[in-house]
Amino acid sequence: MASIVLKSLSVLLGIFFIFVGTTKLTPKVSKELHKDLRREFARYSKVFPLSQTLEFKIPSKWYRRTVGGLEVLCGFCLTFIPSKRIKQAANLILVVMMMFATYNHWMVGDKFERIAPSLVFFFMLTCRLIVEYQTKRKEKTDKQAVDKAAAGKAANASGTNAENNANANNANNVSVNDAKSKED
Repeated sequence: MASIVLKSLSVLLGIFFIFVGTTKLTPKVSKELHKDLRREFARYSKVFPLSQTLEFKIPSKWYRRTVGGLEVLCGFCLTFIPSKRIKQAANLILVVMMMFATYNHWMVGDKFERIAPSLVFFFMLTCRLIVEYQTKRKEKTDKQAVDKAAAGKAANASGTNAENNANANNANNVSVNDAKSKED
């Protein structure tokens, strides 16, 4: 069951981030949305973390393209790449990006309606990480149980062989003792 949930979350989140990243990169999906995103990223680049500390201004165009490119790349990894480690890395990158998005919205004074989507997707990505962790832990526990059962069977088999050998030795000793008593 957890595997189905994990795969569903991976595919749906991946497709969503491919779509959202594409809208940040190109106006071909929606010209109005792309234009709005360009305006918003001009505001977000002013409140980028560490920009004031390092006295470095990030061009809004490159900030938007970097965020969009990372979203497309991570969405592609979540949807199409079968490696669990790559999916985890993509998921963690997206979690950090959603925290930055929440921070950006908060710092520019956006209303909760603008902050909510980044929070929702932050929690969905976090849930995906939790489900993946639980699945991994269950597989590890199941493997340990199988290994323990196999070790128990091997011990029983060697114990049975030892018992058979001991019984055979006792039978030989008894027959030797019987033979000696008949000679006497």
